[in-house]
Amino acid sequence: MLASGSGDPGARRLLLSLLLLAAWETGSNHVHYSVSEEAKHGTFVGRIAQDLGLELAELVPRLFRVASKDRGDLLEVNLQNGILFVNSRIDREELCGRSAECSIHLEVIVDRPLQVFHVEVEVKDINDNPPVFPATHRNLFISEARALESHFSLEGASDADIGENALLTYRLTLNEYFSLEVPSNDEQVKPLELVLKKRLDREVASELLLVLKATDGGKPELTGTVKINITVLDANDNAPVFDKAVHRIKLLENARNGTLVIRLNASDLDEGSNGHILYSFATDVSTNTEASFRIDSNSGEIRVNGKIDFEETKLWKLQIEAVDKGNPPMFGHCTVLIEVLDINDNAPELLVTSLLLSIPEDAPLGTVITLISVTDRDIGSNAQVTCSLTPHVPFKLVSTFKNYYSLVLDSPLDREKVSEYALALIAKDGGSPALSTTASVSVEVADVNDNAP
Repeated sequence: MLASGSGDPGARRLLLSLLLLAAWETGSNHVHYSVSEEAKHGTFVGRIAQDLGLELAELVPRLFRVASKDRGDLLEVNLQNGILFVNSRIDREELCGRSAECSIHLEVIVDRPLQVFHVEVEVKDINDNPPVFPATHRNLFISEARALESHFSLEGASDADIGENALLTYRLTLNEYFSLEVPSNDEQVKPLELVLKKRLDREVASELLLVLKATDGGKPELTGTVKINITVLDANDNAPVFDKAVHRIKLLENARNGTLVIRLNASDLDEGSNGHILYSFATDVSTNTEASFRIDSNSGEIRVNGKIDFEETKLWKLQIEAVDKGNPPMFGHCTVLIEVLDINDNAPELLVTSLLLSIPEDAPLGTVITLISVTDRDIGSNAQVTCSLTPHVPFKLVSTFKNYYSLVLDSPLDREKVSEYALALIAKDGGSPALSTTASVSVEVADVNDNAP
């Protein structure tokens, strides 16, 4: 028999309620396991019943079940032997992106008596993603008049893994004209560059084909390649040069459309049309970038072109290209890093297990009535949320876990005096000005036979 979630909406609400209750109870009852991503179905994760101190024979009578905020179908528990195992494919990159830490959090609940345990399953990265370049081919047009030690930007590869599995090294095919310059670790925002080591002669070789290979640090290592087609051209022998290779900008989220981000400046030693510079985004710019920013081709001004939202994108990396009007044209490149700063534009969110509650009038003090969770999509003080309750009621809020509260009975009830309480829960963040959210909760006092005829 397997403990699993249900597709029924009512069952999902029940699981959420159990999860919130688990957050209240969780503390010392904590078990940690680890499993590698892409582990096969049925892979052993841990003896969860044994590690939680539960007898196998009591799992079914005590209604052993598992709730999860995460993908509930990834792991299952065999109630016959109390073993936690892999139920479906676990892709760390899909689950956690490039986050350094990745875990699946489970809440295990048993009744008679009610106990809640927190189980954390760390998902370990394996080297299952090769380095990938933005394109399989890159075309470069280089004048034969370019000076030795000239640099030509190349877009590096990316690797969806983390740590050593995503640590890339590069190698260029042996050739007599170019070497490869790779930025140091603290200069990763800079692109790779080809460096001209021998003068080009179009009449000797009008085209060159190089292969750039990226190798990750996994075991076994994985590789990716891009073919670089170089066309050797005559004419215009000075490329535009930006005054800085990397520009770092801070921009408030929700900046208005048209807000000036930066005015770029590139220079060209040539004269006339060969020195006339036009600015643009690099050819492989994403559609999201073009939807959020625009660049004036003549002035080099970058302005806001759409909605800037910290919660969606915290850092923009724009590759900018300057091209002159020579024949053939020559190109210069720079990187603009735009750090989006958070403002308090998200009110707290309240989630209550039930908005209509009932409690017997003889319930003991400290009885938990419902669980409340609060979240805020902002960061820092803008996301520090405090909760308060309608005053002068026989209830109070108790902080049981980070971002979780319990509504508990604080003084005796008497249905014959008050049969129902209408409560207001208020969540307020620490932003300036602060934002708040209010939720209404109704608590019905259930009658017990406490009055003689």
